[in-house]
Amino acid sequence: MNRTNLISEIKKKSSFLCVGLDTDIKKIPSHLLNEADPVFAFNKEIIDATADHCVSYKINTAFYESLGSKGWETMEKTLAYIPKNIFTIADAKRGDIGNTSDMYARAFFETLHFDSVTIAPYMGKDSIEPFFKYENKWAIVLALTSNPGSSDYELQQIGDEKLFETVIRKTCEIGNPSNLMFVVGATKAQALGEIRKLIPDHFLLVPGVGAQGGSLSEVAKYGMNNDCGLLINASRSIIYASSGKDFAEKANAEAKQMSVEMKKLLEDFKIIS
Repeated sequence: MNRTNLISEIKKKSSFLCVGLDTDIKKIPSHLLNEADPVFAFNKEIIDATADHCVSYKINTAFYESLGSKGWETMEKTLAYIPKNIFTIADAKRGDIGNTSDMYARAFFETLHFDSVTIAPYMGKDSIEPFFKYENKWAIVLALTSNPGSSDYELQQIGDEKLFETVIRKTCEIGNPSNLMFVVGATKAQALGEIRKLIPDHFLLVPGVGAQGGSLSEVAKYGMNNDCGLLINASRSIIYASSGKDFAEKANAEAKQMSVEMKKLLEDFKIIS
């Protein structure tokens, strides 16, 4: 999916919601455990319940890889079930030496056909360049995350700038606003204002709204640009809104509520009328 298509979907749906399919087999409703593929059965109902209210799904690959080959199959089926007009993210956080990254890029862009993949930039330019070779595909680079350990590296001062700022600046020499996004945690909302000075046009994937306590309005205040420029991820607050047989209905209600709030913000920022 290209940038124009993504912006068009945001305006059409009046939403910039990304639903995280971080599906833990130990947390899904017990009645689904009798299904041949319980995780896929759960994902299918979540997608049916939320597709009208979101523009993206983020599949955290660790939750599927932990189940072995069966989990990989489930991930493939889930990806295939997602409507084609919805932006897909492989939250895999890959990053290795160049020839290995070539294989990671091939896995997620050629074999699995995700629209994007999250990558870790620690090993430098040559480790992330392979992800930029694909037309209409996106690399989503970790910049400033919400976890406590972000202070160990990301927030360390390196000369005149912090390490995460160096990452953003150097990565922008490789990619552009049509194939490069950055991950910025919602609990770092005020930092978004400074980040926007560095990258006014890029999209940001923002986890941490919902169960992790990030503020949607704060993120929009500091991070929204003229094209919206945000994908707000919510995982647990939506997919685990209920542990009973009404889980899909409750997921729909949570996603709808977030999309209503997002529509108001898009109107306030004059992105839609």
